[in-house]
Amino acid sequence: MLTAEARIRRLRLRLTALFTLTSAVGLVGLTAFAVHSDTTARSRQLDTELRMLGSTAVTQLGYDEQDQLFVHDLLDTTDTNCPQLTVLERTSGRYTVAHAPRTPCIRATDADIHDLAVRAATTNATVEEERRAQDGRPVRLLVRPFPGPDGETPGGAVVVAASTATDPAQHQLRVLLITGSLVLVSLSAVAGHLLAGRAIRPALATLRLQEQFLADAAHDLRTPAATLRALAATALRETGLRETALREPGLREPARPGDAQPQDTVRTSALQRTERLAARMGDLVDGLLTRARLVAGISAPVREPLRLDQLVEAVVDDTDTGGHRVTVRTEPAVVTADPDLLRRAVANLLGNALAYGHAPGAPADIHLRVTGDGVVTVDDSGPGVPPELAGSLFERFRSGSGSSGLGLSITSWVAHAHDGSLTVGTSPTGGARFTLRLGAGSRPPGPLGRRDPH
Repeated sequence: MLTAEARIRRLRLRLTALFTLTSAVGLVGLTAFAVHSDTTARSRQLDTELRMLGSTAVTQLGYDEQDQLFVHDLLDTTDTNCPQLTVLERTSGRYTVAHAPRTPCIRATDADIHDLAVRAATTNATVEEERRAQDGRPVRLLVRPFPGPDGETPGGAVVVAASTATDPAQHQLRVLLITGSLVLVSLSAVAGHLLAGRAIRPALATLRLQEQFLADAAHDLRTPAATLRALAATALRETGLRETALREPGLREPARPGDAQPQDTVRTSALQRTERLAARMGDLVDGLLTRARLVAGISAPVREPLRLDQLVEAVVDDTDTGGHRVTVRTEPAVVTADPDLLRRAVANLLGNALAYGHAPGAPADIHLRVTGDGVVTVDDSGPGVPPELAGSLFERFRSGSGSSGLGLSITSWVAHAHDGSLTVGTSPTGGARFTLRLGAGSRPPGPLGRRDPH
């Protein structure tokens, strides 16, 4: 799980990528449109040029007095080399070449010229087709028929051929457009990154101020609570020593008239209550600050392999059970988790069971179990959890039992931070059963952390 600052920085990268992608899509679209428009315009221009040349060539053809095809006027006024202009004459039912350029800029195949000329003369209609030249380049062919000496029968056809391959100027234009688009995309990426940085700068500043505030609050709130608890403990110890001394012969002070109980007993009870309240206040402050740092994303779980069974046993050993009975059954279990957060979660579950998992005045009977798949269950013999409270039990300040309501909330957050869950149900002993499950990603492969392939 990433910290809030890391998530904000990742958001900056995403905004930069989105800005760059949007710019790139727009520029690619414009470039494609420009290239397509240029290609279409060039194709139309070429078609117009071929049609004009074909029509002009047909008007300049004629016949002499012996009905022989006369092409001199055409050759005097028209360059037949580029585009390639070939004249085919129909004589005795066959089509022969009456004129072919010596050095054309592109050479259409003789077969294509003959076939299209025959088709145009036969149908008496203009024919336009795309073919391949002798060198393999694409070529546009336009064929215009012309009448014979009598003006009615087909006399032949004029074939005009021009290359449709990309010329150097068009190629340079495409390279220029692509290069310009790449430059603009790069500039947009830099601009997007800078703008995103300016946009998230207030959020980062606020986050740093919040982190500083939480650090100051942790120091300023924990210190008085710890000091108050230490003073109460010291006063209790001194009161106990004084009572011991007063029990010695000749040192007992007479009770004052009208006192319902000895003054030292009242003082001891007040100090004991003060110590309990100071301890509870310290736990409450610690819980509030911990949850605030977790929810704000200032603290991120530090995952490392650890023995879950040993951690639970250590938590039980370090906990003052207050005379209640706690039974622990464990199986070797290795998980990848944050040891501090996991220790606090287990301590919260145990503390909740010690506080509310028994009838008033009766000792608690608590059972902790750790299974090899990384599941911790805590059973108690208390009144259980009402069904109407189970849905909101893990929300903050919603314990419904007089506690701060933070312990179970923090435990639930720790479970979700490790891709797991915290659930509550009915224990076989009649009380509540809390089940802390860690996700499959928290169990490393190996003899003790084997994952279920199913």
